[in-house]
Amino acid sequence: MEKNKHLTLLDRTTIENMLNQKQRIVDIARKINKNPTTVSKEIRAHVTIKRNGVPGKNYNNCKNQFHCKKTCLCLPCNAPRRYSYCRFCSMCNRACPDFEPYICAYRIKTPYICNGCGKRGECNFEKHLYIAESAHEGYRTKLSESRTGISYTEDELKALDAVISPLIKQNQSPHHICVTNTDSLMVSERTVYRLIDANLISAINMDLPRKVRFKPRKKRNLFKVDKACRVGRDYACLLKYMEEHPDTAVTEIDSVEGKKGGKVLLSIHFVNCEMMLAFLREANIAKSVEDVFDSLYTKLGRERFCTIFQLLLADNGSEFSNPKRLEFGDELLQRTRVFYCDPQAPYQKGSAERNHEFIRCFIPKGKDLSPYGSALLALAVSISVWIMTEDSAPDTVRLKRLLRLESATGLTLLSQAPLSMGMLPSSRNRRRQVS
Repeated sequence: MEKNKHLTLLDRTTIENMLNQKQRIVDIARKINKNPTTVSKEIRAHVTIKRNGVPGKNYNNCKNQFHCKKTCLCLPCNAPRRYSYCRFCSMCNRACPDFEPYICAYRIKTPYICNGCGKRGECNFEKHLYIAESAHEGYRTKLSESRTGISYTEDELKALDAVISPLIKQNQSPHHICVTNTDSLMVSERTVYRLIDANLISAINMDLPRKVRFKPRKKRNLFKVDKACRVGRDYACLLKYMEEHPDTAVTEIDSVEGKKGGKVLLSIHFVNCEMMLAFLREANIAKSVEDVFDSLYTKLGRERFCTIFQLLLADNGSEFSNPKRLEFGDELLQRTRVFYCDPQAPYQKGSAERNHEFIRCFIPKGKDLSPYGSALLALAVSISVWIMTEDSAPDTVRLKRLLRLESATGLTLLSQAPLSMGMLPSSRNRRRQVS
């Protein structure tokens, strides 16, 4: 029996095939030469939940669906067709106040999933399945995240900051700090340099007299503050949350990078009203994103902030890797919720990405944003999106706006804009590419 060996995609495919054939976990473990406990943990850790109906039946996970006679739960009715009872509608579970989830007896006992159930073709309840490809993809994602970033909680970082930063300000070197404070720090000298370089504590590289004389490295590693930030916050969790709270307003956040290592724009796109805000940040790090939202929280107040920023949807960039700090700030009361798109799935926040295409017409990749102020760039972003999306303005008016914007901001706009103003993309013609 192999020990301390990771399961391969071939092993997971064998598990899925044998589960479909109603094989026991002991037999599966013997087939792939693993411990039965390993197989059992693998199955329960990588369950894929399917909420779909079957031909002739819509999805309904209520245990009372067979004898329920409720009607007109939602007025006006949004069903695609008129049903005699609401239990036949796929939106019944969300609208019914007496909804009670059904727990199948087949999932309570081993193997805890529905792969080998003979009634899957006629069951419209929630199904728990083991799918080899999804399980392997989830394993690879978790393995990659566990080996990147710094494994410290926010409280641990604050404790380290309280010891290291004051001594750095007193011109003590990291080596001297680690040697004289071994019992209170319990971290290596290299870790102290990594914390300073990643801007996770108050001390910065400018406080190190010798380091500022070194030539900067070409490749800068991006650190995730919380390596487990996606746990309970992935896109599947977002869809589940939106099913339970369908009226929640979603706000998409992303970064628009200019020159590598230079200033970055933080874009905040409100999906419901199709409005985007842009904030200029000094660096593409988590601390700069936290400072933007802390500033908004202070200016708007708790009640207004919680109303506007009910839910934040971000990508997997390191600048958004501290969700607890965005959700709670310096207080213990939750002010928003943070969820993440799946890896390599920008279409899950397509509205913000589409606006970025318009912005790239005027602020191309690699352009240094340092010469421009935050107010000027925010104006350029707002007007560029407005110019590109307004349908009612004639081409000559759009051309005048471009010239006016170019003279006001100093940005080279006409060389980046389409040659023919009639080819400008609009909300009526989203699929045309900017030539």
